Amino acid sequence: MSTDADLLADRRSLRRRLTFWRVLALLGVVVAAVVGGLAWKGDVSGPLATSHIARITISGFISGDRRTLDLIKSVEDSRTVSAVVVRVDSPGGTTSGAEALHTALRGLAGKKPMVAVVDGVAASGGYIAAMGADRIVARQTSLVGSVGVLFQFPNVSHLLDTVGVKVEAIKSSPLKAAPSGFEPTSPEAREALQRVVDDNYAWFKQMVRDRRQLGDGEVATVSDGRVHSGRQALGLKLVDEIGGEPQAIAWLEREKGVARGLKVRDWRRRSESSSFGLWSAGEALARAAGLDGLAATIARAADQPVGLRLDAPLALWQPAATEK
Repeated sequence: MSTDADLLADRRSLRRRLTFWRVLALLGVVVAAVVGGLAWKGDVSGPLATSHIARITISGFISGDRRTLDLIKSVEDSRTVSAVVVRVDSPGGTTSGAEALHTALRGLAGKKPMVAVVDGVAASGGYIAAMGADRIVARQTSLVGSVGVLFQFPNVSHLLDTVGVKVEAIKSSPLKAAPSGFEPTSPEAREALQRVVDDNYAWFKQMVRDRRQLGDGEVATVSDGRVHSGRQALGLKLVDEIGGEPQAIAWLEREKGVARGLKVRDWRRRSESSSFGLWSAGEALARAAGLDGLAATIARAADQPVGLRLDAPLALWQPAATEK
């Protein structure tokens, strides 16, 4: 009987310990979510609320997605962000997406000192994004420019003829849904598309002229669609300085009065599935503990690919394929 009583007491003690740790773990998750959520909004005191330089990364295809625009707005509204470094590594994207991104970055630059760092490629729409900052720093071997617009579409009409397939359409006018890709492009449709491309191109060149303060001759030199190395871009006035993030931060401190020694912290887009999830909680806890390296690793792991639509004029640099 004594043995059974001891066994029952041990089981109850074990159950109490398990309950204690389960409750503690649940409280930890709740605290992490609350602290991380407040830190994201800049409404918490302590280590996460200290003034810092925000790093926004613009990479890959630019589509003007809502999550990126919301991120920029969050940085703009944050009370703890003293300045912004925009890291650009993008070959471009849609002209409308690049326009939306540029507009958002100009709004941010009106509230916070901001500098762009070309960390690889800032071509076409990527360069439009970089021009959202008041200063552009590029590495010597970065690729910069590609001022131009492209409208690209596949035409499979010959393939359909070969396999004996015909796609029929009833249109309200000849130029409706042109080009379709299922039939040869008419001269009228090609001319209409060329006018759209020319108008987008004129808009792009005007932005370069205004933002980089170039004369007509200088704009003509840099707007033939080619990319330039960072060193070439400096001579062409497409960038302001050769260097990287240290040089960009030094400029913020020297010219914009940003306090010296501020930490640089990555701001990233929220997950599509939720505004604040386990990844964000883990990142917030790592930053609270001073483990910025771990926090950056968690942030990279949490990034999700964005769906793309390629049915619009593109401000996109893509190297020509070599014919063999």
